[in-house]
This record gives sequence, C-alpha cells and structure tokens, in this order.
Amino acid sequence: MKSFPGKMRICAEALSLTALVLLFASNLSATVSGSVRGVVHDPQHRPVQGAHVTLKAQTSDWTQSQNCSDNGEFEFRSVPIGTYTVTVSSPGFQATQQDVIVQSDTSPVLHFKLAVAGAQENVVVSGTPVAPTMDSVTPTTMLNRQDIQQTPGADRTNGVEMITDYVPATYVAHDMLHMNGGHQILWLIDGVSIPNTNIAANLGPQIDPKDIDYLEVLQGSYDATYGDRTYGMFNIAPRTGFERDRQCDLALSAGNFYQTDDQLSCGGHTQRFAYYASVNGNRSNYGLQTPIPRVYHDAENGYGGFASFIYNHDSNNQFRVVGSLRQDYYQVPVDPNPNSVGNQILEASGEVPSYGLHDAEREPDAYVIFSWVHTFDPSTLLTLSPFYHYNAAHYEGSPDDYPVSTNVDLNANYAGFQGILNKSLPKNDLEVGVYGFFQHQYNYFDNVFSDGTQNFPASSITVTGGVAEEFISDRFNATKWLTIIAGLRGTEFRSSIAENQADPRVGVALRVPRLNWVLRAFYGHYYQPPPLVTATGPLLGFANSQHFTFAPLYGERDKQWEASLIIPYRGWNLQVDNYQTNASNWLDHNNIGNSNLFWPITWYRALIQGWDLTLRSPLLWHTAQAHLVYANQIAQATSPINGGLICPNPNDQNCPLYIPPGYAPVDHDQRNTLNVGANASLPWHSYASGNVYYGSGFTNGLYGTPLSQYPGPYLPSHNTVDLSLGKSFVENKYSISVTALNVANRRVQLDNSLTFGGFHWNEPRQIYGEFRYRFNY
Repeated sequence: MKSFPGKMRICAEALSLTALVLLFASNLSATVSGSVRGVVHDPQHRPVQGAHVTLKAQTSDWTQSQNCSDNGEFEFRSVPIGTYTVTVSSPGFQATQQDVIVQSDTSPVLHFKLAVAGAQENVVVSGTPVAPTMDSVTPTTMLNRQDIQQTPGADRTNGVEMITDYVPATYVAHDMLHMNGGHQILWLIDGVSIPNTNIAANLGPQIDPKDIDYLEVLQGSYDATYGDRTYGMFNIAPRTGFERDRQCDLALSAGNFYQTDDQLSCGGHTQRFAYYASVNGNRSNYGLQTPIPRVYHDAENGYGGFASFIYNHDSNNQFRVVGSLRQDYYQVPVDPNPNSVGNQILEASGEVPSYGLHDAEREPDAYVIFSWVHTFDPSTLLTLSPFYHYNAAHYEGSPDDYPVSTNVDLNANYAGFQGILNKSLPKNDLEVGVYGFFQHQYNYFDNVFSDGTQNFPASSITVTGGVAEEFISDRFNATKWLTIIAGLRGTEFRSSIAENQADPRVGVALRVPRLNWVLRAFYGHYYQPPPLVTATGPLLGFANSQHFTFAPLYGERDKQWEASLIIPYRGWNLQVDNYQTNASNWLDHNNIGNSNLFWPITWYRALIQGWDLTLRSPLLWHTAQAHLVYANQIAQATSPINGGLICPNPNDQNCPLYIPPGYAPVDHDQRNTLNVGANASLPWHSYASGNVYYGSGFTNGLYGTPLSQYPGPYLPSHNTVDLSLGKSFVENKYSISVTALNVANRRVQLDNSLTFGGFHWNEPRQIYGEFRYRFNY
C-alpha cells in the first residue's frame, strides 16, 4: 500500500528548550569527523620522542602535522571522514607511511616501528591493509568522489547509483529509495541531520552527487549518537576547496531523451580558509518510472546551487558554513490509452486511471548549516551546529484532469540545533549531546472530481511542533581485541500528541587474534516521531464519504539486532551481516479512496529480516578495484492499520483497507538483490567501469485476484548492465566520458501496487556523453 511521486507525509515536531539548555550546560559532538591516534617505536620497541608525524588527505591538500610526545604518542582530532596517509620521520630513522580510513565517530590507532636509516634514506610504504575498525558496530560503506564520478550514472543530479551499486539491500521502487526493508532514511551534511518530516513527499535530491567529497552510508545498528531513522543514514562530507587551488570545473553532458546535466564549480584555499561553490542545471524527457514501457508525459528539470566555507581561526577553533538552494520539477507519467490493461485494472480496483491526468510536482528546497568546532585540549572536542531547512512539495493537477484534479501544497520550515561534546579517556571515548528542531508547516489539500462524484471544499491548516533529543554514548576499549559500545538516546515529541521515549543501545566488537577477523553484535531500540496530520472539516467529510475515517498517529517504535563478521585478507575485505527489525506502529501510506490524496498510516506491526554480504577488493594489478554486494531479505507487515487513514471498523471485510490478520510481504519486498561492479584505470589516462544488477522481483500486489497478469506472488526478476568509459587529456585539464545505463534495454514491470499513475516499469536504456573542462582563475 504505497506510494506515488506526490505522496505525502505530514508531520511537525517541537523543540524542548529546557532540555537543550540543561544538556548544553553539562556537555555537548558531531559525527562528521573522527580522530587518528598512534604510537611510534624504534626497533627495540622504545618510544621515539619528538618524531614528526604528518596526516594528509589522499584526495585534497588538507594536512595536519605534529610531533610525538615523550611517550612516542600522537593524536589528530577533528579529522574529516576520508582516506589519509600518515607519514612519520625522525633523524636517524627511515621515513614510514601507513594509509588509514577515517569514518565518522571512529579513532583508528596506528603503530609505527621505525627502521634505522641506512646509507640511503627512502620512504617505506607499509603493505599492511587497513584493519577493520573496532570503534563501531554499524555496517558502513564509504565512497569517495572518484568512485561517484566513475560509477555509471552515479554523478547525475538525481542519480542514486552511488548507493544502490555499493550498498546491500538498497533499491528504487515506485520512485523512492528503499533500504533495509524501509523507506525512512536520513541525509546528513557534515554530520548534521537535515530534518524532513514529510516522508516520501519529495523526490528531489538533498545534494548533487557532484558536490560530494565522501559519502558514508550507515546501515542500521547505530550507537546512541545517531538519530531515529532505523533503515539508513547518508552522511556527506561535501567538497570544501582543499582539493583545489583557485580552480574551476565545468561539466556538460547530453544524451537521449534530450537529457543534459551540467555544473560549474569553483574552489580554492589558503592555509586557514577554504571555499567551494557550484551551480547546476538538469533536464530530461525521462524522469520518473513509467506505468508502461513507453515514456509519456515524463519530463523533469531542476537547477540549484551549493556552497561550503571553512575557516580555521586558530589551531583550536574551526568555523564551517554549508548552504544549498534547489528547485525541481517533475511531470507525473501516465498511460495515455484509456483501454489499456493497466487503466482497466485501476478502474476495476476503484483507483484513478491515469490516461486523463496531466499532473506535476514542484519541489523547492534550501538549507544552511553553521558549525563551530572547538578543541579544548587534545582529548576534548566540542561541535555546535545551528541549522535552518526549508522544504516544500507542490503537487499540481491540471484543471482539465479526468476524473479528478488534485492540488496539494506542503510547506515546512525547520529551525534547529545540534551540539556534541567528545571526551577521550585512556580506555573510553565518551560523547554526550543534544539535537532538536522546531517546525512550522502549512498544508493545503484540494480534490475536485469531474465524473459526478461529490466534491468537498479545499482544506488548509497550519501546524507547528518539534522534537528534542538527548544522548550519551560511551566506547570502552576493554582490551586491544574487545570494544564495548553502550548508550542511551531520549526523545521528546510535542505536537497534537505528546510522546517520550528512552532508547538503550549496546554493541560489542571482538577481534580474533592472528586472523584479524572482527565479530560484531548489536541490540538497540529506536523511536521515530509520527507525522502530524489534522483532518479538518472538509477533508474529514471527504474521507467519510469514501467510507474511511482518521485515527491518531503515534510514533514508530523499533527493536533491532544485528550480528556481523568482517574478514580482511591481503587487502580484500569481506563483510557478512545478519539483522532483524521488529516495528510497532510501522509507518506507511495509502490513498483516500478514488483520489490522488495520500495519507500516512501505521500498521500494527512489521517484521524485517535479512542477511547481506559485501566484498571489496584492493587495487588489483595497480589498475582495477572490484566490488560485490548481495542481500536476501523479507519485509512483512500485519494488520490492522491502526493509525491515520483507517476503516471505521477494522474487522469490516468490505472496507477497501481491510487486510486479513497475519504477516504478509509489503509492496516493496524483494527477496534477493545483487550488484557486481568494477572500476579500472586503463592506459592513456583512460578508465572503464561497469555494474551488473539483479533483482528477484517485487511483491505482486494483484496476486490471487482475477486482475493479476502474473501467476506467482512476486513480479518477474530483472537485471541490467551499466557501462562507462572515459579519458582525460592535457594533464587532466580536459576529459570526456560515455555512459550507457541498462545497455540491453531490458524492461520489466517493477511494481503493481496500484499506486497513482498505474504501475511502474524499470528505467529504459539511457546513453549520454559528458565533457569536463578544468581551468584556473
């Protein structure tokens, strides 16, 4: 029971100033960065006092240096997520390097054993692969800007291949990204959450992939520092200007469906200041998944800008500002044949046939985030981040639509704050903090029938509310082979209802000696505040005329456990995860009878179970890197529908929303997904990349009914092949590439859950070329 491009979630959440003040007074950290620690020894394992240590980003000019303490120790604080090279040098010893990966909220520890200098000094590069982290139990995938640029389709403004190609249990169904069995996901910029309670109302991107330096995907099992979006979080480290020196990039592309996706970005830096800014525009005659193989009434376009500024006032204070403006427009695709099978099925099911509709969706979005990072001492770091976010979804129905014209406006303003304090002790890393926002939202609904159905006046209302969250999390390094993570996150929700929740979370990481394998386990609770919906007189009257009513929505409560094994071997990294999520008041959505109005609902319970496998290679033959991700999962829910749009009598089998008791697969359930891909550097400054995707098929929403076109409980399996080739010229000043998505143009019906617009087919073949020009100013 779900979704279409204009489906709506209406929610407002309130900020508790008292909780903020109390917790701010005690302590406050952000998940945007980590730290790098280490110790330097001589061949006799004695500490090397005063050894010079340099930490340098592998993809930019960002660098920090310091000298070791009397005990040969060093520590770099507030290190942005990414890949780095640590170089150690000291008179009388050979210089040594090690690579390290920094994930958010982690503190990798390095050990350097310096060799006595010989007659000829040289740099010794450690061949030891990066060890699995012991600082987190959260399954994490991290990609850099080169991965995004070279993965077929990933650098498009609306592309999500940077996620679906590399992260298990992720796929797009009815134009929404689903992950780990759910669709409530969260975007973070520099570790600060961008709130959007209108879940599933927006299709536009929060950030253009071309503006991303590193993308860190967190797949559940979060410690208490993280928020409430159980199914997935995307933490973005945007480009900053440290990777450029007064340099601009111009990207131009063109392809079939009259598509283009263009950007101009510029950046630069001094020793204390870095800046990056970009403007972009895109359009295509293919935008959203179509109800039939033919692409009809499906144009999309958008434009926007992004900026990032970093100022290092001194060694103890850094200031960051990130801002974005976007405007996106989508035509809603239709099946233009009134006698087609799809439209007949819709009519027979009491749904709206799409042939007479000419609807569209406009989505403006803007945010600004300010962060102050203050280092009190090498072991104490404070990050304070006020933010503002404006988001809107305007669903526009043509007055000539038949049989119904729908207009919906959702306008939301969010003002909030995040503060975190990190304190490192000899065996503990302690984080305490707060997060909250106040929301003001305006909702407008209008449904006009032209087929003789009774009409009701338009409905509008202004709603306010907010949420306040406090958390404390501790990472206890019991031994070199055992880490215990425990914490508590409290949430206070205030709007038309009031709810409070305290969520404990605990995890363990165990390193197997000699093998260097890491075993991890997690158990935790989550609370997701509900959407705020208010059915005013006209809208309530319309719902009653369709034999529905409204019930209060309460927050979703989730219990999640996860166990995983990480096996590193000669640079290869294999990770296997097994997880289960039990949800009460599971948030979903459904339409109001024979209309285009969608309304949040909650199921009594949901059960999501799965296991997945991720395999990433080292750099093979100094040329190529390969990856494989596989997931097997099932997402189920059970009646009754107990919140939002419901039947007056849940046991009334004649109610269109009646669902027999017992767990059954939801519409986005797909048992098996597989992605296999590789990126390769070729001679003459060229590269090739490719990805093969396989999906076993989504739930057959019409199974067991006379309307079903397919015999089994699941729709047909599907697979696609994507390829990209590129070459650079004149010391990377110019580059060209050609990308083909769904090379064989294999088309299948992905979804027949009777959402607006009929069904959904997978994307057609798309071929486009891109030209990049880099210049200095």
